[in-house]
Amino acid sequence: MEINKLIDTEVQNFIQENLSIDSRILALKKNPFHSVSYSEIINQIIAKKKAKDKLPTWYLSKNIVYPEKISIEQTSSELTAQYKSSLLSGKNIIDCTGGFGIDDYYFSKNFTTVFHCEINSKLSEIVQHNFNQLGINNIDCLCGDSTEILNQLNQQFDAIYIDPSRRNDAKGKVFMLADCSPNVVELQEFYYQFTETILIKTAPILDLQAGLNELKNVAEIHIVALDNEVKEIVWLIRKNYVESPKIITINIEKESTTKIEISTEYNYQATYSLPKKYVYEPNVSILKSGKFEAVSELFNLHKLHQHSHLYTSDDLIDFPGRRFKIDTVVPFQKKSIVQHIQNKKLNVSTRNFPIKPDEIKKKYKITDGGFIYAFFTTNLNNEKIVLLCTKI
Repeated sequence: MEINKLIDTEVQNFIQENLSIDSRILALKKNPFHSVSYSEIINQIIAKKKAKDKLPTWYLSKNIVYPEKISIEQTSSELTAQYKSSLLSGKNIIDCTGGFGIDDYYFSKNFTTVFHCEINSKLSEIVQHNFNQLGINNIDCLCGDSTEILNQLNQQFDAIYIDPSRRNDAKGKVFMLADCSPNVVELQEFYYQFTETILIKTAPILDLQAGLNELKNVAEIHIVALDNEVKEIVWLIRKNYVESPKIITINIEKESTTKIEISTEYNYQATYSLPKKYVYEPNVSILKSGKFEAVSELFNLHKLHQHSHLYTSDDLIDFPGRRFKIDTVVPFQKKSIVQHIQNKKLNVSTRNFPIKPDEIKKKYKITDGGFIYAFFTTNLNNEKIVLLCTKI
């Protein structure tokens, strides 16, 4: 890849003008430029399209160069990067897995100096170019293996940041941090030679208890969701921390951000009840935490069943999740199902129920959509029920 050729005015205009055209159709056309590979241009168009919503700062800036599309797919979004940057500040931070540099762009606002380590020389060059285009001058892009770079720099950092990627030979296994590169489990003591604070980003598939079993000195676990989809889990580690970690659940939306802090040491107690006037479904970051009893105690709500993870009350409250007014409680019995469920237009969900939503819709000829939400669940008496609700 020759960056100077890609940022040629005519090439950039061509990329911009063809963003709305299907890249498969575009690929069938003749390359209008002799100096630039057509596959490179097509890649720029595909990658820029992917950046539109995820990376608006890059998308709207001039002369930005994009790497292979997988780098765009795997990178943090600007919103999640901005959140991570709020967790740390100081004189310097080193990112051991720099990638496309989104996280470092936001770290650069809270640190005097940021070191971006990237083993892929082409990607490192692209990132340095983009930071120049964005007017960022306090990030040093270093190409090479981050462990070697740490040894070469041989200095103290206010924080080390790592986003380990799963190794190819780990396919099919249960997701473990030890199966990732760099192996942060193995390297944790090595990192402590250079810092007392480590921030690790992991995929949402990682089980929290598995992570706690592998890592030492975890102070905080941040479960970060974007529009009610968990995007990443962030582990804040402090060298001498020996207490129980806190869990912070975050759901970032356009209008607002919901943040709930849950202790892992306190023994939360849930209360239980049959369905009352309202039912509540926690957002996914709370569900990922597994702290279902905490929701009951923190919000003074009753659980429908130990394993149902739906909550109820007679009074409507503010809640980090979806809220519904219960219109009808339908016993899961043939006569009631025929009357209230069969051949209806419903939004079907299940919680602690033996049949999956698709099977329910097929069996009872339910059409997706409409204004009625149907929760197929189990109550505290172990009875199968359906809650027909209106979303608030």
